Amino acid sequence: MKSLAAILAAIIGLELVPAAPAAAGVIERACRLSDSPSATPELCSCIQEVADRNLNMFERRKVAKWFNDPDLSQKARQSHRKRDRKLWERYKAFGEEARQTCG
Repeated sequence: MKSLAAILAAIIGLELVPAAPAAAGVIERACRLSDSPSATPELCSCIQEVADRNLNMFERRKVAKWFNDPDLSQKARQSHRKRDRKLWERYKAFGEEARQTCG
């Protein structure tokens, strides 16, 4: 079963490659670094706005790493730590809202 990070990455094309604006949020940067033709500045900005509404700064930084290394998301999903379970639930809500709002 694919991780939510992998599914969201596939939907919005978040495969990291060089160069993104320094002022962008961590999620927007991950999106803009994508070589996907669907990763437009508008889409990436929208995804960042959704992340800002659903995830705190610590969570956004952690989740941005998941796009580059989906195994990290699986570790959080399978973790027995309360903090990781809460993050996973918030991440799922973020992913769903991003698909509905930005997709």
